[in-house]
Amino acid sequence: MTIKYGLIGLGMMGRHHARVIREVEGIDLVAVADAMGDPHGVAGKTPMFDSVQGLIDAGVDAVVVAVPTKFHEEVGLALAEAGVHALIEKPVAHELPAAERLVAAFDAAGKVAAVGHVERFNPALISLRERIANGDLGEVYQIQTRRQGPFPARIADVGVVKDLGSHDIDLTAWLAQSHYATLAAQTTHRSGRDHEDMVSITGKLANGIMVNHIVNWLTPFKERLTLVTGERGAFVADTLTADLTFYENGTHEGSWDAVAAFRGVSEGTVTRFALEKREPLRSEHEAFRDAILGVRSDAVTLREGTETLRVAEAAIESARSGVALDLTARA
Repeated sequence: MTIKYGLIGLGMMGRHHARVIREVEGIDLVAVADAMGDPHGVAGKTPMFDSVQGLIDAGVDAVVVAVPTKFHEEVGLALAEAGVHALIEKPVAHELPAAERLVAAFDAAGKVAAVGHVERFNPALISLRERIANGDLGEVYQIQTRRQGPFPARIADVGVVKDLGSHDIDLTAWLAQSHYATLAAQTTHRSGRDHEDMVSITGKLANGIMVNHIVNWLTPFKERLTLVTGERGAFVADTLTADLTFYENGTHEGSWDAVAAFRGVSEGTVTRFALEKREPLRSEHEAFRDAILGVRSDAVTLREGTETLRVAEAAIESARSGVALDLTARA
């Protein structure tokens, strides 16, 4: 069975989706759409339309939604009503009520709907999650993320929390297999836009793990790091290079009394793991395809995407109010 795909939104992410769709077995890109045209020449010989209705009329089975976030709800609801599966880029919607309406619509339609939280398919994070679950760290104390880089002119309708921060919120809850319980955040606006361009989030998950996220569009270099510290050492995942390194606690006893009296840890063996480095976007598309076929269940669901959006909005609210928030009452 070949699944007929449509793609709406032919910007920077759209062109990557088009390339991957054309590479993945079992799916066929039969139509594309964008009301603003095709600036990157994505369509080629593929029929092109100016709206989601054009894709629906073309008889697609599934659509990848890569339009600006403010249009996710409108496009997603049209697809659900037409009985078309959807892979919606993150964040799932511009606001929580819109995300909840999308969940309800696709549930009613009985169609697969996934959210493009592509970091879950990064080889370094997949390996890290397995190692955490296997107990390689023992008790996990803290998960820290740093996601920094220059300002992307293509993002105009959401701030850095919902755009970049959504990645870290989602991957942290996924790695720890636990929801956020509390958080506090600080934001700033430095680039002359309505939305925040820098955020610092601290919090705790329901299982007691401390979390910390540093995210901004104001750093002149690109950094994507996830650091997990536990009783046996620390893992560092660089998701730009898909590298995973384990810094083990030292096991030898030191002879320096002043240091030995401080009951901390010492440096031990450092191990850099050799991982198969598959492109995360390709793995994400394979997971979505297999969810449609009913053979896999690791695509990120709309409910999971909605939970991530709920935490992101709580971070924005905390920064605005200056108050730490308890999220357990909002679940």
